[in-house]
Amino acid sequence: MSGHSKWHNIQAKKGKTDAQRGKIFTKLGREIAVCVKLGGADPNVNSKLKDLIAKAKSNNMPNDSIQRSISKASGDKDSVNYEEKTYEGYGVGGSAVIVRTLTDNLNRTGGDVRHAFDKHGGNLGASGCVSYMFKQKGIIVVEKNIDTDVDELMMSALDFGALDVVEEDDAVTIETEPSDVSLVAEKLTTAGYKVLSYESTLVPDNYIDLDEKQISSFTKMIETLEDNDDVQEVIHNVNLPEETDEE
Repeated sequence: MSGHSKWHNIQAKKGKTDAQRGKIFTKLGREIAVCVKLGGADPNVNSKLKDLIAKAKSNNMPNDSIQRSISKASGDKDSVNYEEKTYEGYGVGGSAVIVRTLTDNLNRTGGDVRHAFDKHGGNLGASGCVSYMFKQKGIIVVEKNIDTDVDELMMSALDFGALDVVEEDDAVTIETEPSDVSLVAEKLTTAGYKVLSYESTLVPDNYIDLDEKQISSFTKMIETLEDNDDVQEVIHNVNLPEETDEE
């Protein structure tokens, strides 16, 4: 679940293999469970849970799996307690990488993350070493098809509180304040637009390009990190060509 410039690919995990989808569902279930323990099981009261449910659905996570994660977290006081830990570092070519984890063993997770960086030409840094290059933003991805009036969509989004609207080949990406992303997404849905995904996430101020060899090393590092069960999200500032994209 890594961030990059092709925001409509956030929901492209539909094409993943069953094993990959299962891993994504496990990560989402873990995040939902932590959210329920912190804020309760009612999405009408726990706004973060509401957003996570929407994110899970955009990744095709079955409703019964979502509800099972919520029920287990709200009813099982002896379930595993996960701690959130964010790591920052540099990949090849001076690329900036942020790794968000949920873990029950910080020593294990920290060692695994450091190994992934070291093995693929990167290095783990101190807290704050790259996060200043990113801003927290709300990102909404709306489907664009032959019948979509993009100008009308842009005007509607701005009227609903969006900060910026960018047209892409097969989607429209809408930027909002982090706190407004759910409300704007709901208004767009009510207005008849198909919202493919929405979330509050870190977005780099600028993207960088790497050469072919660096892209290969960088992609392997991202894949290694995302394959780790403790890693919830990998965010970076590399402009990855679609054909080599880890998504």
